[in-house]
Amino acid sequence: MNQIVPPADPSLLLRDDIRLLGKMLGEVVRHCEGRHIYDVIEKLRRAAVKFRREGNARDGALMERKIHRLEDSEALSVIRAFTYFLHLSNIAEDRDQNRRQRDLMRDGVAPQGTLRHTLEALRQRGVGPRKILRFLEGACIVPVLTAHPTEVQRKSTLSLHRDIALSLVLLDAQPTPGERAELNQRLAGLITTLWQTRLLRRQRLAVLDEIDNALSYYDSTFLTAIPRLYQDLAGALHGTERSVFDTPDASLPAFLRMGSWIGGDRDGNPNVDATTLEQALLRQSTCIVRHYLRELKTLGTELSISQRLGAASPALLALAKESQDTSPHREDEPYRRACIHLYARMAATGNLLTNNNLAQHPTYEAPPYPNVDAFLDDLRVMADSLEHHGGGLVGQLRLSHLIQAASVFGFHLATTDLRQSSDVHERVLTELFKTAGVRRGGRVVNYAALDEDDRVALLREELRQVRPLASPWITYSAETRKELGILRAAAEGRRRYGPRAIEQTVVSHTETLSDLLEVLVLQQETGLIIPSVVQGKAGQEQNRVGHDQGLMVVPLFETIPDLERGPDIMAAWLDLPEVAARVRHTQGGIQEVMLGYSDSNKDGGYMTSNWSLYKAERSLVDVFRKRRVRLRLFHGRGGSVGRGGGSSFDAIQAQPPGTVDGQIRLTEQGEVIQSKYKDAEVGRWHLELFVAATLESSLTTGRGASQSEDENMARHGGTAAFLSEVAEATYRQLVYQTPGFTDYFFASTPIREIAGLNIGSRPASRKASQRIEDLRAIPWGFSWAQCRLMLTGWYGMGTALNAYLERGGPDAPNGKTGAGKAARLAELQAMAREWPFFRTLLSNMEMVLAKTDLAIGRRYASLVPDAALRARVFDAIETEHALTVDMFNKVAQRGLLDDNLQLRAALSERFAYIDPLNHLQVELLRRHRAADAPAADQGGEESRIQRAIHMTINGIAAGLRNSG
Repeated sequence: MNQIVPPADPSLLLRDDIRLLGKMLGEVVRHCEGRHIYDVIEKLRRAAVKFRREGNARDGALMERKIHRLEDSEALSVIRAFTYFLHLSNIAEDRDQNRRQRDLMRDGVAPQGTLRHTLEALRQRGVGPRKILRFLEGACIVPVLTAHPTEVQRKSTLSLHRDIALSLVLLDAQPTPGERAELNQRLAGLITTLWQTRLLRRQRLAVLDEIDNALSYYDSTFLTAIPRLYQDLAGALHGTERSVFDTPDASLPAFLRMGSWIGGDRDGNPNVDATTLEQALLRQSTCIVRHYLRELKTLGTELSISQRLGAASPALLALAKESQDTSPHREDEPYRRACIHLYARMAATGNLLTNNNLAQHPTYEAPPYPNVDAFLDDLRVMADSLEHHGGGLVGQLRLSHLIQAASVFGFHLATTDLRQSSDVHERVLTELFKTAGVRRGGRVVNYAALDEDDRVALLREELRQVRPLASPWITYSAETRKELGILRAAAEGRRRYGPRAIEQTVVSHTETLSDLLEVLVLQQETGLIIPSVVQGKAGQEQNRVGHDQGLMVVPLFETIPDLERGPDIMAAWLDLPEVAARVRHTQGGIQEVMLGYSDSNKDGGYMTSNWSLYKAERSLVDVFRKRRVRLRLFHGRGGSVGRGGGSSFDAIQAQPPGTVDGQIRLTEQGEVIQSKYKDAEVGRWHLELFVAATLESSLTTGRGASQSEDENMARHGGTAAFLSEVAEATYRQLVYQTPGFTDYFFASTPIREIAGLNIGSRPASRKASQRIEDLRAIPWGFSWAQCRLMLTGWYGMGTALNAYLERGGPDAPNGKTGAGKAARLAELQAMAREWPFFRTLLSNMEMVLAKTDLAIGRRYASLVPDAALRARVFDAIETEHALTVDMFNKVAQRGLLDDNLQLRAALSERFAYIDPLNHLQVELLRRHRAADAPAADQGGEESRIQRAIHMTINGIAAGLRNSG
């Protein structure tokens, strides 16, 4: 383990960091486990590294023999060693990325993705600070944290990761020999703690655990990184030549905010209810109020300005006068007295919002803040006084950050979305209409049996009713009680924490207009929307939906057919007068639409999913533009490429013109949250990428970009449609039409073991069945990543590209001659160079192909007991993979990662440590499945083999990084 380092890494500093961490891990293993285990691990490591570097079959066979001979207890130690090395490598790589970014910035180079680069690019296009500021006033950029289960690391492990990363930072600061020795000792202690900390959770996460896990990222990252980003952007907009004494006039509008699904997303998760929503809102509010209290206490300590040396405004003096502080030592320190009063009011606010005393220091009774605006008013009194009396720089130290934080986080911290499936809404309303005795045509309505036109008519009529549909005197089914309960909890949460606490309700599986109207009716029944009465033309009272309340209803179009129907559904929705009025008066002229990447991929494969999403976005832009409604797209992206993963910057830049326009939300899921937001420095970089991409995409998309996109669609749209048709048929032929494919999937991947891993509160399947259709898209993609085939990110593309090259589509250059084929290849190559959509599609596919390993995939296929089925399915995968790589090489005019040799070398070295975990996983799966009655299957503790399998899942996911 002393040599556990990728020697070919071109970055010297990164290599040194990995060597240091690997050496310490080896010493920890030898110290804690003994020489025998250390030697077992080291011999296996050497064999794996040699095999990966030289590709000698003898070395591969040697590695497999060593794995096969491992005892279960030895296997556990080997898995932990390789897994922790990958964890430490990730820490070192993230640290190196931050270091290189800082070096570039220090040298005056602004890399693409930084705000400096974006602002300079905008300046060259004639977009100045004033236009950017006006743009930010109407912008909405929101990362939404979800609890989708691919994060396999425990909170305790992640905390240790942060401490190790901080120690590496301190080592960079040129410590003295004594300080270096102390830091090395600390690192060794942290790695020892990591080694002796249980890698896996013993119990499945509950929703409340998921809430707390997400909140930990606010204290470590968001509460620091977001105000800093705002301040840096404000400074950049005011010019780089200003004096240090020139401070920005005011905080920026709150364009970058945080969202969450945790506690409100009940689609397929029976564990989410009114209580979890109440707890999510309560704990979020507790988190932010505690932050304000800490900041006010520190601010009061720092603002030691004496009135005898620095004047203060009358408003500030009046604020200080309200303080009940009686200390004679602070008699001439009005800012401190003001902070003491703000602290008292914030403590009272915390008591009111959380029913808990959050103050950590003695205080007195004071009136709570009625809303965050009142708190901001007091903070701005202090800032204005400092600014006008020579203390502007003092205000920039902490007060400006606090003002920006309050404008962004309010008293709610993050906006929590509600989400439920449309079929649940349908069942609830069917019961409500029946029990209320609502009649049409002389008989009680059976809502579920109505056709679409009748449903729409009934729902619109119900929205005009003042009388309630639900009664407190009727006992409803458990499902209906649960749905009404969570909506009522949402109404109470908005009253308690402010309307920004909950703003959207997402409708999964939106297939018809009635799916959206149903949610308006349910909001009206639960106090989220209160009907109001207006006078009709004839003097008669008419009812309408109240336009100043309620949640925005957000359709989620997920499958390929849903994406195709989406634009027509939205056109019908926006054309309803009552909806048009809501959009105009309640939603500020904005309507959000969510697009699902995961289910469309599982439904139609990689190419068809991306093409369907792209077409839907273009059509939605046209629908919204004609109705003069601003479109906000909510991208349901995951970590893996098959679920919309890849570079967020590139993905936003590749969106069709008009689809961003300063309005974008996207989900951050699973291990991506940990990867992007593990600490304030890493998190700041990813948030900056998000903001920079949105600014650049929105403010550089003019008539020229739209014209270029129209030209690309005119020239290449037919080709993309042809590729999609062939790719979808190829993908569906394998997944849905190959006899026995489901058996192959469940036997050759660790899907059952993933379902048993305690990584989330959500079940792996929507229904208790072994059908691909019922399996959630997340474990579907995660399973293929574990066995290193990752077909969700490439399968079908090879056949599609080859079919076009050989015979062409309806709009292709004609002819069966070599000239015709050459012309078609030239067109595909032009698409890869000139069309951002197709270029990004190929780039993401390239990354997946580079991580795919057929030799390891074949080892997993050996777990399939039916030899004929095994050969039939794997041969199809192998053939398609070879064809896809060949087609990529021809279209991109290079080999995989030929333009990024550093990444290719890094991946190759990383695979040397992932490969043994894959081989171990196959061996352990074989042992586990051969056992007659594993303990955990009988309701007891998981067996040693099961625990080892779960550890390999952790290690492989950590090594691949974007697999969920």
